[in-house]
Amino acid sequence: MNKQPVLEVLLGIFISFVIAVLSSAASAAEKNYTVQSSDGVMIAVQETGSPDGQPVVFVHGLLGSHINWDKQTGSPELQKYRMITYDMRGHGQSGKPDDMDAYKDGRRWADDLAAVLKSSAAKNPVLVGWSLGGVVLSNYLAAYGDAGIGGLVYVDGVIELTEALITSHPQVYEGLASDDLRTHLDTVRTFLALCFETQPDTATFERLLSNAAMASWIMTRSTPLMSVSATEGLPEATVPVLLLYGAKDNLVKTKPSIARAQELNPAIKTKIYADSGHAPFLEEAARFNRDLSDFRDSVTKAN
Repeated sequence: MNKQPVLEVLLGIFISFVIAVLSSAASAAEKNYTVQSSDGVMIAVQETGSPDGQPVVFVHGLLGSHINWDKQTGSPELQKYRMITYDMRGHGQSGKPDDMDAYKDGRRWADDLAAVLKSSAAKNPVLVGWSLGGVVLSNYLAAYGDAGIGGLVYVDGVIELTEALITSHPQVYEGLASDDLRTHLDTVRTFLALCFETQPDTATFERLLSNAAMASWIMTRSTPLMSVSATEGLPEATVPVLLLYGAKDNLVKTKPSIARAQELNPAIKTKIYADSGHAPFLEEAARFNRDLSDFRDSVTKAN
């Protein structure tokens, strides 16, 4: 009897067993659940990293979901933190109301974040909001204040929905609101490409494109009418606030947005990523993760 094939089979079984065990352990480290917002919308929440670590809560942008943060939730450097992501209303696996009022009222988006924080019982979390997620942070501050919050990070955040701060792309936003499926999907691709100065690899772009196509059309049409409370929220922030922006952002005007934010709250600190567009957490992920880690640790020491 030839022992070599038998050994190879046994080795293959052992390797498969180890992979299965590791995969099971990785799955056990992830937590998925839903919370109910003030108006009944169900919000999908995900947790990764150390359950006992200092919490970081990520809020994605328009046409995104929690998978936008894969380079953070999958980063070895950030595994020491308790990382909490969620899909905003109208996005990903969260509820998608079919009336515009559910999206135009910015307070409801703030209530979604409040529901996530309450259910997760995160203590002194750092809140990270990308693009439209910045609006959610400001609306949260206006509605709830910063009690119990450790700090805030705006990542190419929308400070106000005004022409002075948002780059004009009328054909893009008209296309996103189109009733024609082909026009809508083609424009989603265009919008996603505008998010990057350095385009991601093909697999990542296709995943993000599919992710964007899942978003509610009613939400997409309603978002330009969303109420923004930056003038009430940002001036009230007493916790550390950091603005991280890409210098080559083609959707949000970097310098005017930073200037407006600092006008509202002079204590705000800033960092500009010279080689990034609208998504530095993807385009310069390693640097972003270091900056986020440094900020999270500095907040912890201050408390």
